[in-house]
Amino acid sequence: LIFRPCRRLQRHDLPPLSMDVMMMGDGPGRRLRKNVANVRRHVDYVATVLNHAESRLWQYKRWQRPVQQPDELYQNTALPARCTLETPVDCILTKFVRAAMNKVKCPVYSLCWTPEGKRLITGASTGEFTLWNGTAFNFETILQAHDSAIRAMTWSHNEQWLVSADHEGFIKYWQPNMNNVHMYQAHKDEPVRGLSFAPTDVKLASASDDGTVRIWDFARCVEERAMRGHGSEVRCVAWHPFKGMIVTGSRDSQQPVKLWDPRTGDCLTTLQDHKSSVMAVDWNRNGNWLLTAGRDHLVKLYDLRTMKEMYSYKGHKKEVTSVAWHPIHEGLFVSGGGDGSIAYWLVENEKEVAFLEHAHDQAVWAMKFHPMGHILATGSNDNNTKFWARNRPGDTQEDIFGLASFTTNMVYHQQFLLSDRTPELTYIFLTGMGLDEEVVEKMNRDITSNPATAHHTMLLMPEDLNARHQHNANIGAKKTLIKQPPPKKAQRQFERMWNVSKPGGGGCKWFFHISCSVDFAGALQGEPPEWR
Repeated sequence: LIFRPCRRLQRHDLPPLSMDVMMMGDGPGRRLRKNVANVRRHVDYVATVLNHAESRLWQYKRWQRPVQQPDELYQNTALPARCTLETPVDCILTKFVRAAMNKVKCPVYSLCWTPEGKRLITGASTGEFTLWNGTAFNFETILQAHDSAIRAMTWSHNEQWLVSADHEGFIKYWQPNMNNVHMYQAHKDEPVRGLSFAPTDVKLASASDDGTVRIWDFARCVEERAMRGHGSEVRCVAWHPFKGMIVTGSRDSQQPVKLWDPRTGDCLTTLQDHKSSVMAVDWNRNGNWLLTAGRDHLVKLYDLRTMKEMYSYKGHKKEVTSVAWHPIHEGLFVSGGGDGSIAYWLVENEKEVAFLEHAHDQAVWAMKFHPMGHILATGSNDNNTKFWARNRPGDTQEDIFGLASFTTNMVYHQQFLLSDRTPELTYIFLTGMGLDEEVVEKMNRDITSNPATAHHTMLLMPEDLNARHQHNANIGAKKTLIKQPPPKKAQRQFERMWNVSKPGGGGCKWFFHISCSVDFAGALQGEPPEWR
């Protein structure tokens, strides 16, 4: 038995679906079939993990791994994001999967994935927790968690506690089974805008519109100190991944970003590069990079070792409302704008690598990557929670922006695919592998001079092939003709005439006197009666 790993890459094409079968929408020949456009999409990472477990037996090093080509042949060879650390562009999630919305429409202010990635929890303006399936993206359950809008939520590092905060200043503790354990009011009558755990999960930091950042003992629910220094509302807070340092962003344009020492409550430094309020901050997992997003349409990256700005990313047309680092690729992050746009960035490039201008209709308030890094969830003010996935090899332009999910006319979609991929099959791209147009025209003239072979050996140029494809599509698009029954009035008249012409048809003798006259002279001579 010879092991041939390349054998699994062979293409097995199914016979193409003819257009006349797809056009069979009415008439006696129609079929009962599911609407392919309405089938719910599933994005499961188990297949990629199995591919990695199989390929690592013979791919000992990365250079032994086959290169992914932009062809449908390589769709079954996808690997997890952790196996492609050298190509972060593979995790640019621009493929729209699904838009989820509650039965009662309300803005989504915060969201987070469960630690194992099976579900997504969203916090809405109605104070409800909504749980969505992380594979099929369907609704699972809803829970009335708070009496007011949920503004922030975060998981502890040990994955045992979920903490949420609402618009009235209350903080609640939740277990993984959504059991509420404790509740207390952290900020009186002011909304809590941000929550962040210490690296040891012993302390909890909360930021509020009252202009303070408070440090809480998580187990005793006791306030240890309040840090004041911002001249306006504090919009966001983030604890360093493994150090005793807190960063906050506020609406104070004079002091938009501050770094704090949580042990003493003193301000370490102030970053004044933003010209307006800061809406979101986030630490990189390496602990050296700090990301800030402001209302001045900019996203800035700071290096903690030098306390200086490294890069300034400009691409959003309105304020930047949210940012998130990729959990696997260190140099990849995503930002959401106030106009509903989503942009993907690499640290070394100040130009965005992907930009979805109309991802949402309104501001994107929250965004989180799946723990495996293959799905992005975004919550917006347009009442939608949207899921974005990786593009598979061979996907076309309509797959990137999710047009195939909204296409209800399958025939139009099939014609769109044919028109998109026909040039790939007809035009010659390799140098020296085709004939010049002048040579082809001359050969066609020589062939047409012989009528016996003119219809069999005619050469076609790519334009003629495209016309033939279009002609075949139009032929298949013709509707099936159905034989219509005759009108009922003509049918009854024919039955009467038939009964009278039959021998012994005495049942309709009155018909002769009322409706017609008969030539009886001809009938006596053996000829059939003539109707007049």
